[in-house]
Amino acid sequence: MKKTIAVLLAATAMTSAAYADGLTRVATVPLDGEITGLFEQNGDLFFNVQHPSDELNSTFAKATVGVVSNANWDAAESAVPSDIEGKSSVVTSLGDYQILMQEGDQNVAGIIKSIAGEELLISNDPDFNGYVPTSENEGFLFTNWENRPGGMSRAALTRDADGKWTVGNIEMVDFSKVGGTWVNCFGTVSPWGTPLTSEELYFDETAEWNNPEYKYHEDTQMLASYLGEYPNPYNYGFIVEITDPAGEATPVKRMALGRMSHENSVVMPDQKTAYTTSDGTGQAFFKFVADTAGDLSSGTLYAAKLTQEAGAGADAATTAFGMEWIELGHASEDEIAGWVAEYDGIKPEDFAAGATNYISDEEVAAWANGEAADARVAFLESNKAAKAIGATAEFRKMEGVNINLDAAADGSVPYMYVAMSEVSKTMSDGEGHIDVAENKCGVVYEMELDANFNVSKMVPVVAGHGYNGDAEVNQCPVDSISNPDNLLVRANGQVIIGEDTGNHENNALWIWTKGQHS
Repeated sequence: MKKTIAVLLAATAMTSAAYADGLTRVATVPLDGEITGLFEQNGDLFFNVQHPSDELNSTFAKATVGVVSNANWDAAESAVPSDIEGKSSVVTSLGDYQILMQEGDQNVAGIIKSIAGEELLISNDPDFNGYVPTSENEGFLFTNWENRPGGMSRAALTRDADGKWTVGNIEMVDFSKVGGTWVNCFGTVSPWGTPLTSEELYFDETAEWNNPEYKYHEDTQMLASYLGEYPNPYNYGFIVEITDPAGEATPVKRMALGRMSHENSVVMPDQKTAYTTSDGTGQAFFKFVADTAGDLSSGTLYAAKLTQEAGAGADAATTAFGMEWIELGHASEDEIAGWVAEYDGIKPEDFAAGATNYISDEEVAAWANGEAADARVAFLESNKAAKAIGATAEFRKMEGVNINLDAAADGSVPYMYVAMSEVSKTMSDGEGHIDVAENKCGVVYEMELDANFNVSKMVPVVAGHGYNGDAEVNQCPVDSISNPDNLLVRANGQVIIGEDTGNHENNALWIWTKGQHS
């Protein structure tokens, strides 16, 4: 079937955009389910069904973590399900989908308890999967559970010769020593083999953190129930590294990568450079360069400033952006932890309308003018800092960013990809550095890595099309991506795209092959 929804742009010219056909739907998941947790291990593909409808009359009425072993990466297209059985199941042309675990399994998976041991919730939101091998056929699967407070499970897995996986003990990672986590979203595994889980902090306005009338106050109260005391907002919104993953699995908040609504971070083969997306509206794109390879505890944080390479209101599917990097600051975790501690002990009763108990906008402005005594604004209010210093803080629903580590290292796939789930609002508001036409079905961008793993251009390569808000279902046509989220880059350069959308009746999984035409 011909597909005209992918756009491959030459990185050197914008005058002859080539519409590529290399997009193949290879799976759909049950009604209301989101595709998360994309991770490839020796040709096996892990992926999850997040928050499916609990009214389904099928095995998939629970959130599910699963795998397709020996995936057929040359598979034919997987049809859009047309009956209730197909709409209630995982349907894939890649092979057989094996359920590994579901919410509540072993009375552990996705169950989040307070430090005191009280059960707070059973999550139906599995997100990131990261597999850490311990031998040829054994290892641990780390899975995020995307809630407030957040969670992460570690499941012992064994793979049989025929590709069947057996699940052993499941346990939840103990986040108590870092005060818990908030909305563990997507992630990656570092080049040195440690899972990096992301805190997607939906608190762009920290001043509201202790406001009893704020829409997210119930969530901060739940976090208080986890801790046994009211939380300090500056303890949340970081990349969390799981050190010693096959042993104690000890979490460490990598504060030097900045505090924001982290979707995920990906570390480059130099083991120093990392890129981070921030999900939400009016967000920046960040780069971190560590002082020491393999050590994320200190370094320099940057934010991207974009230059649009087309006129105002241009088609998002054909508009590239030049990119330069503005330094925000340098710090170590110890320095940042000291700044964070200064905001301990603040409670809802301390809230005053029109004021803040936290870093004020005036302090942000003073920092941007070079008048601050330290760099706390850059690391504790990273998105505000980026905007104040002239970087581009206009991205909307900036989701997964990823590379193929080995192929980026040897230069065979020198590209990084990022999903923009929806191009709208601050990307289409007629002002700022980004001003393209709205695309509610989303765009996937490609960024070429130079020899030092820097990027200087963002080029659209896959774009949704034909949004129809009046349609009862499938507001984005089913031959199109809709709201891309998780991304996986394969060693041959293929990009696997998972959807998080209400604009497809059944979310789909796609393979995009660069340069493939019908």
